[in-house]
Amino acid sequence: MAGVITRRVFFEGRRWQFTLNPGPFNVKEHVLITIFANSGASSVYAIHIISVVKIFYRKEMSFPVALVIVLTTQVLGFGWAGLFRRYLVEPAAMWWPQNLVQVSLFRALHEKEQRPKGGLMRNHFFLIAFICSFSYYVFPGYLFPMLTSLSWICWLFPASVLAQQLGSGLHGLGIGAVGLDWSSISAYLGSPLASPWFATANIAVGFALVMYVITPIAYWLNIYRAKTFSLFSDSLFTSSGQEYNISAIINEHFQLDAEAYEREGPLYLCTVFSVYYGISFACLTATVVHGFLFHGKEIWLLSKSAFSEKKMDIHTKLMRRYKQVPEWWFTCILLVNIVATIFICEYFKDQLQLPWWGVLLACALAIFFTLPVGVITATTNQTPALNVITEFIIGYIYPGYPVANILFKVYGYISMKQGITFLQDFKLGHYMKIPPREMFMAQVVGTIVAALVHLRTAWWLMDTVPDICNRALLPAGSPWTCPGDTVFFDGSVIWGLIGPRRIFGDLGYYSAINWFFLVGAIAPFIVWLAHKAFPDKEWIRLITMPVLLGATVSMPPATAVNYTSWIIAGFLSGFVAYRYYRGWWSRHNYALSGALDAGLAFMAVLLYLCLGMKHVSLSWWGEDPDGCPLAACPTAKGVVVEGCPVF
Repeated sequence: MAGVITRRVFFEGRRWQFTLNPGPFNVKEHVLITIFANSGASSVYAIHIISVVKIFYRKEMSFPVALVIVLTTQVLGFGWAGLFRRYLVEPAAMWWPQNLVQVSLFRALHEKEQRPKGGLMRNHFFLIAFICSFSYYVFPGYLFPMLTSLSWICWLFPASVLAQQLGSGLHGLGIGAVGLDWSSISAYLGSPLASPWFATANIAVGFALVMYVITPIAYWLNIYRAKTFSLFSDSLFTSSGQEYNISAIINEHFQLDAEAYEREGPLYLCTVFSVYYGISFACLTATVVHGFLFHGKEIWLLSKSAFSEKKMDIHTKLMRRYKQVPEWWFTCILLVNIVATIFICEYFKDQLQLPWWGVLLACALAIFFTLPVGVITATTNQTPALNVITEFIIGYIYPGYPVANILFKVYGYISMKQGITFLQDFKLGHYMKIPPREMFMAQVVGTIVAALVHLRTAWWLMDTVPDICNRALLPAGSPWTCPGDTVFFDGSVIWGLIGPRRIFGDLGYYSAINWFFLVGAIAPFIVWLAHKAFPDKEWIRLITMPVLLGATVSMPPATAVNYTSWIIAGFLSGFVAYRYYRGWWSRHNYALSGALDAGLAFMAVLLYLCLGMKHVSLSWWGEDPDGCPLAACPTAKGVVVEGCPVF
């Protein structure tokens, strides 16, 4: 690029002069581009609010309101990051383990190397893997979607509900199911090639415990009338096994109609969905107890040193040479976002439902948890999920308002998560000696651009794709089924519209699931006691209960095949390649992960632009991504569901 782009200096001699070609491309520019991309790489969580309101509830939300929500939820995290960067970025004690992987990758890609005898240079390997990934994805992405979930047990028993419940990778337990589609493998858990083997093993054990022990026991013992509903579904049900008519319990003010809810009856969840909430409860308490038992002293000392450490480490000393980002930049961003959020919530209260005190309470929760969660993430690489807490709190305080609930969750949880992401990027720039002001601008611009692009794209899709997110009307194999939005909608109904008291509280059918809080608190104690009893057994300390119990918190919308395929890939990379082919692993593992992601992304965009927008599709048996039509059928006697046998 340096040899092609013009070297002309624009506005030469003036204060704002610049050039598009300051010199050869270097590692700092690469890091800055990565930080820019990281700021907008993850999905914009607030888009779920818009899709839920417009598509699922079929209510109005104006574009200006949606724009303010998206921008404020994305940018609010800068305020928390600015408040705590001196404690979570500058001290050497806050070392952010995940960044070390990226630092190693940058150095590997930019260090000069000679081609090894009989091997490939890293850049050559990346290019070959990229071309292979790009070329291959045309099969699972268009020609042969069944590669997403090869559920061979269903092929052997096409008329058996039990066999398909066991073998379906998308609607069942996924026994034997495997996916040969990188988009399916890395969709929810990230790249398995970047996961250390002990973490992969924890997730594998947690997945097996939930899917092959707890779920079968709960379903086939008919706990909570489990057989009346699908084994695995993100739908909400009535007592007769039919999908719940949510619109029937909403009044003209977009609130819960209590009398209508009494007429319709209580809401029921499928087995996997109810287990998901139980596991979420357990994961929350397990994270707190595990952190206290295994890292309590360490976190306290590190936190204390972060607040009191006067001696600067070498990275901080070198970074002091650059102009620092003034505190008032972050303060202004924080105050402007809070004021804009309160204004939009009060002025458009009929659309958003959240009162001004809800905004302040959400911000208080975010600011309260950012530092302790940031310390845990920066020192142990574990980030507790707080979305359940936010839903619980506002659900009890302000029940009956679905949009208020999801808005509170986004401002209370996602803004904190965004802040921690920004802090992690700050530390990456800290390690790589990126000028703070340039890094700040890259983050701000990247975040705003990503928010605008996500919103405009989502708005366009909602206006142009027929029957988007409506699974009953969409053709088989459609990519517009919106699994994430469906689960988000379910959460708004469970925690917001109906409220936790009517489902998990004293008025609810699932009140016993609250015992999972206690289970999650006890589980780390068992591991801790075992570690104390057998201190020479190092593998015991590697049992991380928050990771193990939280392995399946993405299910739904994640499915069994996402996990089985991810675990297999993680085993091949983290155990087989790392142990027996260490040289190859150290040179090519992370490059392979990046190449698979890049090739998939380019081909996915190309397929959509060339074929998806023209509605060009194929019709043959390989188009069905699962091939298990009976897996979603209930097995209770007398339950009638279209397309399913009646027992």
